[in-house]
Parts: sequence; structure tokens; C-alpha cells
Amino acid sequence: MPKIYLEKNVLDATFERLEYIFDNFDNIYFSVSGGKDSSVMVQLANMVAKKKNKKFDVLYIDFEAQYRLTIKHVYELKTLSQIRDFYHIALPMALRNAVSILQPKWICWEKESKDLWVRDLPVDSINESNCPFDWFRKGEEFEEFIIQFADWYQKKCGGKVACGIGIRCDESLNRFRTIAFAGKSMLDNKKWTTRVKFNDHFLDVYNFYPLYDWSTEDIWGAVSKFNLMYNEIYELMYKNGLSIHEQRLCQPYGDDQKNGLDQFKALEYDTWEKVVNRVNGVNFGNIYCRTTALGNLRTSKPDFMTWKEYAIFLLESIGIYNSDLMVHYYRKIKKFANWYKKRDNIDICDIPDEANTKLETQKKVISWRRIARALEKNDFYMKRLCFTQTKTDDEELRNLIHKWDNLLTEETVSDDKDLNLFIRNEVMNIDSEDDE
Repeated sequence: MPKIYLEKNVLDATFERLEYIFDNFDNIYFSVSGGKDSSVMVQLANMVAKKKNKKFDVLYIDFEAQYRLTIKHVYELKTLSQIRDFYHIALPMALRNAVSILQPKWICWEKESKDLWVRDLPVDSINESNCPFDWFRKGEEFEEFIIQFADWYQKKCGGKVACGIGIRCDESLNRFRTIAFAGKSMLDNKKWTTRVKFNDHFLDVYNFYPLYDWSTEDIWGAVSKFNLMYNEIYELMYKNGLSIHEQRLCQPYGDDQKNGLDQFKALEYDTWEKVVNRVNGVNFGNIYCRTTALGNLRTSKPDFMTWKEYAIFLLESIGIYNSDLMVHYYRKIKKFANWYKKRDNIDICDIPDEANTKLETQKKVISWRRIARALEKNDFYMKRLCFTQTKTDDEELRNLIHKWDNLLTEETVSDDKDLNLFIRNEVMNIDSEDDE
């Protein structure tokens, strides 16, 4: 049974919202992802549109590295009877890669990386070869694209435009703020609508959120009640140990999705090799997605490994993706060990696996645990081993940036302010050279 607010359940409220939208807007499109929320939203909208003899459009942005079952479901949604135009976008957009400091962003559907694509380009997609958007530029962010698309769509179709978005407040505080923000411009004072602002002016476009007050249980209740189509990947996620509240889609390398990279391997193993090879650092992300290597849990080392074995394994894992970075860390560790050999006469074979935790935190003793944790954190300058930022380090990092083109941007996954500042300045220099 759906939740009830003010003597009205959320399902009835959603049908009323959809009817209001179809009655008050000239053109309507729905943004879908292949996930459960947007899927239910667009199928309920199809029911209302059919009853009112109305048509609507759909926007789907294909991030390339998707579950096969997600793509299958997207094509199921394309068969809905009231869809007029289905905008299947497969353009080279920049996406977050939260599993690597050396490639904090990646570009899906990039022609230069065609040999590494996870899937073939959809034949019915809008891509670089047939792009109708004169404003699009390669490497554009998702957030930029959807605003520009709204502006383009309104100019193309005319009239007052509504864009349906399947977000729910109970999923995150940010989503709740989207609905509850008191200062936003709304339609008829309806909290579940937000007028779209582009640069410094408002468009004649409103985002609306017909499912904003639904719970996860409501979503699956609607699927059952109306026998709706759904993405079968959720069944596999459930069988693999994820509750209905933990299941997430979107591109697999993002900040939230990195927690489920190991799920990707378990659910679609035949796609996994392509996902691993597509983006720098993914296998590292898969192995350590539930460890301190990506900053999620305090525990890290597998129980069957010593800290020494773990440190060596981390070093070799880094070397698979970037041998230069592995050599850089190796030199730092060797210098670190030699200093303790000289000061305390501790041979490398005598380095303890662990030392007093307090002394390790104070950086007063050597241990393999200290070394491993520095590697986990992608500590380029190795400050956790008492090194400081040097000109030699900066020159080495500069060479890495130039050698591995487009692998470093202003955004990194590091908490090192000095490293972030250096990268920002270096990227700005590269951009200036390109402009010249």
C-alpha cells in the first residue's frame, strides 16, 4: 500500500500531477536513466498521455559503460505508445572517475578511444556523426548538457515546456533540497516544480518531480500493481546481496557508484573486462571499493595478507596501470627505508609489519602498515612517510601530466591541497598553451 499524505496516497497524487502537466504545458519530455524511478515515472506518464490522447518526448543520455540489462530496458521503454521522439544521446561527455587520481574524468563515446568502448555505438543514437546541437562541445559535463538541451528543446518545439525527472527525496539530502528550496521559482506555487534557469535568465521550461514523495517500496509496489516493465539488473543486485535501498545505477566510476564496482563484475562478468580496460584505475577500484583505498571504510588489508605483502601488492597493482607512478612510489619507499637503516640500523627485511599505532600516527616509526596506507591514499608526495613537496616531485608530476594526456584535470580525488594546487596550475598552463 503506498504512503498516504493528507488522506491521499502517493500514487493517486502522482496521477494528478501528471494530468496537471499534460493539461498545462505545450510540450513535455521525460529524462530517463534506465533506473527504476525514471522507468516507473515514464510508464505512468504514458498511461495518462494515452487517456488524454497526448504525446511526449524522452531524453536518455547513454554513458557507454552501462549494464547490458539497462540498455535492454531502455529499448523496452522506447516501445511506449505515446512517445513522439526519443532522444538517445551518445555524445562524448566528461564523466567523473572517482577511482583514480591519474584520470579523475573520462569521456564516454570518445572516437579516439573507440577500441576500448564497452559497447558498440547505438545505431539509433544522436552521436558525433549526426549531432544536431551546434552548441555541444566534446568533453561537456552532464549538468551543462541538460540545461542546454532544455533551452534547445524549448526553441525547437515552442510554447511552455515541462521536463519530468524521476528523483525521490528519500534517496538523498541533495534531492530533498531540490524540492524544498524556498527561494526557487515554481509554477502555481507547486513545490514539485522548478523553473529552469540558464546562465542569468529563466527559460520557459519547468522541471517537475512527480515521484518526489515516493519510497523505494512505492516504486516496486507500482511495478507489481500495473505489471510495469523494469530493469532486470535489480533482481540480480538483490540476489547478490544488495537490499532494494542500496541498489544504484548510473555510470560505474562515479563517487557513489564506486562502492558497487565489485557488483558490476558479479552481475555481468562478460562486460567486466571491457569496463576494467575502459578507464584508468577501475580494477584497483574494484578490489578496494570497500576499503580505505577509496576512503570508504577504515579496514583495508585482506586478513590473509601481511602488511608487507599488501604494500607490495598495492605497488604492483598501480604498476599495471601506470608503470611511471609505480617507479615513483618505489623510489620514495626505498629512500624511506634507507633513512631508517642509517638512523636506527633497521634493514628492509627487519621492518616490522605493524608498530605502535600512536607512534605511526605521529610518523615516528617505520612499518609496512605506514607504507601501505600511503599507497592506499595515492599520496603522490608521500607526506605520510615524512616527505615534503619538492621541485623534483613537481617536475616528475609535470612529466606524467604531459605523458598521460588528459589524465589530470583541476579535480582530483586527493585530499592533498598542495597536490591539487599544482595540478590546477599545470592544467591551466596546458590550456593556455593549447589556446596559443
